[in-house]
Amino acid sequence: MATTEEVNKFMKDNMKFVPRMYQILNTVVPDHGMAFANFYQTIFADGAIPKRLKELMFTAIGVSWCSPRCIIHVVPAIEAGASDGEVFEACVVGVIAAGFVPGGPGIPYAFEYAAKVLDIAAKHRKGEKWEYLPAPKFDRGVY
Repeated sequence: MATTEEVNKFMKDNMKFVPRMYQILNTVVPDHGMAFANFYQTIFADGAIPKRLKELMFTAIGVSWCSPRCIIHVVPAIEAGASDGEVFEACVVGVIAAGFVPGGPGIPYAFEYAAKVLDIAAKHRKGEKWEYLPAPKFDRGVY
């Protein structure tokens, strides 16, 4: 059985970040976090498409759907070597894609998420705290 510290380190080493939900779940069911991290690695590891591009693709998807939880994939993209230019262009693709999401948020709203991605990227590169969503509340006594 993995400890919380072991799975958090494994996620940080292999995924390049610990997803928000696993920052909590790893304290309760760390083996599930390890299973997720292994699954994530099978999808996002370098292959025919390098990890940094896969993460940039996911970032663009987050922009197009205005998903505050998906745009943080800019962090592992940067950790995998994405340049500022690549991050910017992924954001532009996401903004344009938002105009083609059936019933989706649309370009003006996606533009706001693109700006947030650029802000997260700049803060991450400076080593500053970039998390902008409120911390989730969790009570172990309630399941």
